[in-house]
Amino acid sequence: MEREIKIFEVNEARTEYAEAINRLLPQLSSTPHALNVEQLRQLILHSGTHLFLLQADEVIGAMLTLCVTHCPTGCKMWIEDVVVDKSLRGQSLGRMIVEHAIEYARRQGNATVMLTSRPSRIEANALYRSTGFTQRDTNVYKQKV
Repeated sequence: MEREIKIFEVNEARTEYAEAINRLLPQLSSTPHALNVEQLRQLILHSGTHLFLLQADEVIGAMLTLCVTHCPTGCKMWIEDVVVDKSLRGQSLGRMIVEHAIEYARRQGNATVMLTSRPSRIEANALYRSTGFTQRDTNVYKQKV
């Protein structure tokens, strides 16, 4: 029996979406912050934020956020918070959701899609290279305010 895969942009703040995101976040970050339904609503109302979920056989098993930034140097779309549930890894679901985001960006017009990934995330880095991303020689800086 073929698996039913559905990738969709979240456009409604539902409890089940927040619960699924909160199940995925600890698999992405060692310091996750739980997302309540109101925070989810605020996130999806932001015009520059596109939250995609992947549902495999009725189970939300992956997520990805595409953040749009318009700059004098052009439109940039950043892929953030990519995670596939550990029980579903190795089934190309990460590839599916990344390719979905790339195609979404392509349909929007002239943009550059970018992302960052820690070197320790070997599989994720291999996925990004295999989907056409090239590594840039740059530094990423962070300041918590």
